Amino acid sequence: MAWIVNGAFVAFIVGCSTPTQRQPNFPFVLPEEKPDMELSAAMERLYTNYEAPRPEHNELFTQFKYTKLEGFDYNGGDGTVTRRDPSKVIFANGKYYVWYTYRNTPSKPMGAAKCTDTIPSADWDLCDIYYATSDDGFTWEEQGVAVPRPPKPAVGWRSVATTDILVWEGKYYLYYQAFLEASGKRGDYCPVAVSYADSPDGPWSPHKDVVIPNGPEGSWDQYTIHDPYPLVYNGKIYLYYKADSDGDPNKVRMQGLAIADDPLGPFKKHPLNPVINSGHETTLFPFRDGIAAIVIHDGTEHSTIQFAEDGVNFEIASVVNMTPRAGGPFIPDAFVDGKNRRGITWGISHFTAVNGWKNNHSNLTRFDCDLSLDVHDPHLKKTGLYLKPEVYYSQGLRGDTKKRIEEENRRFKESQTQ
Repeated sequence: MAWIVNGAFVAFIVGCSTPTQRQPNFPFVLPEEKPDMELSAAMERLYTNYEAPRPEHNELFTQFKYTKLEGFDYNGGDGTVTRRDPSKVIFANGKYYVWYTYRNTPSKPMGAAKCTDTIPSADWDLCDIYYATSDDGFTWEEQGVAVPRPPKPAVGWRSVATTDILVWEGKYYLYYQAFLEASGKRGDYCPVAVSYADSPDGPWSPHKDVVIPNGPEGSWDQYTIHDPYPLVYNGKIYLYYKADSDGDPNKVRMQGLAIADDPLGPFKKHPLNPVINSGHETTLFPFRDGIAAIVIHDGTEHSTIQFAEDGVNFEIASVVNMTPRAGGPFIPDAFVDGKNRRGITWGISHFTAVNGWKNNHSNLTRFDCDLSLDVHDPHLKKTGLYLKPEVYYSQGLRGDTKKRIEEENRRFKESQTQ
């Protein structure tokens, strides 16, 4: 026996004196707040883990759009000139500044076995740190070298690469990887060094000590401290970094954090390291009262934007597509210690293997996004992403995979005829 009472379906079971009410249907119009009803794990997650149930209302969701930069030449794409791993963009002296890894060698990268003092082993080998300026963020003028490779045997004599910028108490600091051997000889083992200046135009003076030491033997960061990324948070310098660990069969890439009161250190590694379990060339920025991270490329939680209210304990805030590689955003309040910081809308990143791996080099590009509390751009909040078929076909099967499929097909056909 059943009937409708106050719009709800009520059923009585014969032999029972207590009525039971059927679970109502989830509403057609998606509620902005979690409805007072039993929910599946997926719907609980929608209302519990994310800022809003709709992606377009989530301040930490965006589509990334890319624009080719003007002002840079790559020698016809023959692999001899590369620009990659841009720093955060800053505004000073009435213009925008960006620093990056720059290589101009007689040859394209040839691998560790064939490299020499003039032939690079990898795209980031035999590099210096250059910088460029811009009035609008689209057209750039290269200004030349900021931090050159020092003479051998100084730290960084083989290559200085993957830099990022900190502005602290009126001075400028560039952190970077300082190679003492060609990349690939043992891996990408190198310490993090720093140079400082009174002006973004230099001159830059190298600090004599390594900034962040490798971890003890057996620890996740015993070999590599890569991609140094400084921010100002809670009155201190929070320097995030990547390490390569494991390697069976693939390297595991995660992010750590080291904190200092002074740009030259000492930096103390956080006891909860690693603080992000995925990522490669991770982009971070202050957001509201915490830190947000664009986690790309590697790991279980790649292609996500994450947030940590304390800068340490990161949670997934959104899932995104076409994330910027080695993104260096323009963050107006990156070095202003405070609350309710506003987020980002654009920056510079890179594309690797632009013409394929045979002539491997990287190009700088501009990305735009809506990860800002002050912007609401519907064009950058859409979830639908259309890619032409050529994009999918470019990610085709390798030869060894094709051979495996052919062999499986052969064995399957034989099994069906027996």
